[in-house]
Amino acid sequence: MKAAIAELLAPYLPPDEVTASFAIMGLDRQLIEDGTYLVVENEKRIVASGGWSARATLFGGDHTQGRNAATVDPATEPARMRAMYTHPEHTRRGLGRFILAESERQARACGFRRATLVATMAGLPLYRACDYREVEHFREATPTGVSVPLVRMEKPLVP
Repeated sequence: MKAAIAELLAPYLPPDEVTASFAIMGLDRQLIEDGTYLVVENEKRIVASGGWSARATLFGGDHTQGRNAATVDPATEPARMRAMYTHPEHTRRGLGRFILAESERQARACGFRRATLVATMAGLPLYRACDYREVEHFREATPTGVSVPLVRMEKPLVP
């Protein structure tokens, strides 16, 4: 996760915003506890990860302020696609697309009709290619006072 944040955001953001991104991104252990977090390993090393959630929290790691562990209603709320990371040495191999598709499949099986996510600037090309549409561009403030650009996106999970 650290390598993905540091290296993959660097072409899109100035250095202070890359550094600030660590305050709003990272591992969310709730996804692991819920059994909705997936990893791809290569030679016993995690090279990609991501998952989905039926919790109200839309993005962020364990340390991110404003988390909400309340569950959402699949009939009225979208599943949250969360914490997607690929190690920079393993990008452009379909790993992120695979994890996203499997997360969508699992969420659909649990009754969700829509998916939502918050994309970084580095993640936008993947999510656009996977048929997510941009809903809202915003900047997330960090404790250091530097804000980071993000995009909330959505996709129907049923035809």
